Amino acid sequence: DVPKVPDSRGDSDGPRRGSLCDRHCAAINNVQGDLGDLGCHLHRPRVPPAVCTPSCCQQHSEEVCESCVVKTTLTAENAVEANKLSNNYKFGFKKWKSHVTARPWEDRSEIVKELYSDLNVIRGSGGSTLTFGNVLYLLLFGWWLSLLYVLVAAVMFVTVVGVPYGRLCWDLARYFLWPFGKVIQKVEVPKSQQVCEAGVGESSALLGGPTPRRWRPQCWAGTGYWQRAGAVAWLCLGYPVLALAHGLVCVTAWLLIVLIPVAKLSARSTSRVLLLPPERVLIRRLRMTEVPLEGEVILCCYSATNPYYYKYAVDGINVFAVNLLPLVLVTLVLGYVDSHNHLTGSAVKFTLALLSIMPLSYYIGMAIASISAQSNFAVGAVVNATFGSITELTFYITALIKGSREGNRCYAEVVKSALTGTLVGCVLFVPGLCMVIGGIRHQEQRFNSRSAGVSSALLFLSVGGVFAPTLFSKVYGKLVCGECHNVTQNPLGHYLCHNCHFDVMDNNGTLYYSHVQPLVYTVSLLLPAAYLIGLFFTLKTHSHIYDIHISDCHMPGHHHSAVVHWSRWRALVILLVSTLCMSACADLATEHISPILTNSTISQYFIGVTVLAMVPELPEIVNGIQFALQNNLSLSIEIGNCIAVQVCMLQIPILVLFTIFYPTNFTLVFSDLHVYASMFSVVLMNYIFMDGKCDYFQGTVLVMVYFILLAVYFFAPSPSGC
Repeated sequence: DVPKVPDSRGDSDGPRRGSLCDRHCAAINNVQGDLGDLGCHLHRPRVPPAVCTPSCCQQHSEEVCESCVVKTTLTAENAVEANKLSNNYKFGFKKWKSHVTARPWEDRSEIVKELYSDLNVIRGSGGSTLTFGNVLYLLLFGWWLSLLYVLVAAVMFVTVVGVPYGRLCWDLARYFLWPFGKVIQKVEVPKSQQVCEAGVGESSALLGGPTPRRWRPQCWAGTGYWQRAGAVAWLCLGYPVLALAHGLVCVTAWLLIVLIPVAKLSARSTSRVLLLPPERVLIRRLRMTEVPLEGEVILCCYSATNPYYYKYAVDGINVFAVNLLPLVLVTLVLGYVDSHNHLTGSAVKFTLALLSIMPLSYYIGMAIASISAQSNFAVGAVVNATFGSITELTFYITALIKGSREGNRCYAEVVKSALTGTLVGCVLFVPGLCMVIGGIRHQEQRFNSRSAGVSSALLFLSVGGVFAPTLFSKVYGKLVCGECHNVTQNPLGHYLCHNCHFDVMDNNGTLYYSHVQPLVYTVSLLLPAAYLIGLFFTLKTHSHIYDIHISDCHMPGHHHSAVVHWSRWRALVILLVSTLCMSACADLATEHISPILTNSTISQYFIGVTVLAMVPELPEIVNGIQFALQNNLSLSIEIGNCIAVQVCMLQIPILVLFTIFYPTNFTLVFSDLHVYASMFSVVLMNYIFMDGKCDYFQGTVLVMVYFILLAVYFFAPSPSGC
């Protein structure tokens, strides 16, 4: 490691324009910033000339300033976003990738701008419209939507007064069969008297061609009576059917995400095209040699699909989280209305409840990040400490309560398996997967080994403290076996025993209540104290180990005032509502998990360490992958380490404290499999992270070891008593 440069931030009188040395520094620290595409100038604090000479930065070689090795420079558009970026590097704070403020429109790429377009822009020829996505539209929606328009057109022709709308539907039938490369335009209609006087051969000065045929029925209409009658017939017979069909197309296409342009097409057709008078709607096919059209363009679509819509956000919320939100409502309604399983079984309700936890975890994470970014350090620390583990704790506590009411020890064992699965998954799977995905794009990735060392030390301490009562019970406990058989038929011979475990409840629980339980309470007090010391160490006395500098981003002509997606009060309301919904979903999951544990041939260990442990962490895994793709592996590793440390130092002590006020079957004595898997995972992780750099091979090793442990849990017998 390069020696630390004396801190010179105190005598810095202003930012200095980034040079070649700065770019080398950013490459070494593997931090390109979350906003690398802004094109902003990077700034950094002044460095003493005695340490970093100008010649060092001016030489076009691989040599860089040694003092720059430990610096990390990030860019942000505004103070709120800068505060969020800074919180990502603080120990104990939730790491959040998405923006909490609206990004300036001029700073976005053309790909992102296209995602938010209203399909009313005419652009140059972009090639053939015969693409896979457009053919998919034809097979899924185009043919039956066009047929429906033909049927509605026939109905409107029968009504006589609706003939103009019938002709409109006939033209729209051809349009929606293949809308690509065509344009729907709102035009100004000449006075009906002028149209009648001009005759059939009159040309339109607006379009430069023959007058559209749909304008001519107004000549025979004579008065507005027939127009009103036609509109009434259209709104009663035609529009409701077509609006319902377009609504179905809109919802289906929106849920498929890549077909969101089709959803926009249907929504705009329902709200604009179908509500216009038929004489004001003009449908034309675009040609390469055609001059630009006059008048307002309502619809102009070139492609039915766009693979980049996974980036789409609604009010700062990712489209996946938006689409999964109705699942929460379905789960709650189905779970509490159909309590006797008349409509669906327990397996379906358990699956729905578990899937509903994912979007709720996302909303909780974004609410925490929004509140922390807009508040001071104290408020952010309290919010992160209070709600940072609320997702897991709600499930664990509801499971322990149900197990206590039913007198079933399986729930306590499932909670222990979920705790161990979260620990092992966040130590092996999360960083390993991030290394593999990030290593595919970047040949070698580096991270801050000093900050990772702090988390590793806390992880060693927490694992040792959590499993200390287990080791104590194995040393002083009594070995009890379920059944034993005499192999040699000799009373003094060898016995073969099954289902053996160390019992700490022998002699009316003297060993447990006199020795093990006091040790559990002691550990549960020491672990949170160690967590607080770690916070004070990393955030106060030794915050320089992160050395994060948030630079200003000033671009000429751009206004970068913070426009937050969620205000503090709105984020607080969403946080509380999401927490309540999370508690309800956790209650439904524990209510319907009993048949799965009883009837399933899979070990309860495996269910706990996989499904119950990793599903709530999926939003965190996605954040880690996004950081790794941006060559910011430090945050990817910190995500896993932070969750693992919180499991041992916060969640388990809280569960122990909960058992004091509400007695349950939960004891801090784990099985041998949990102890060995956890300790081996922590040792392997520290060995991999020792040199501060990694590649996809090391990530593959971590992932493979994780899957090996999953195979062990899969073939392991169920816990005793289940």
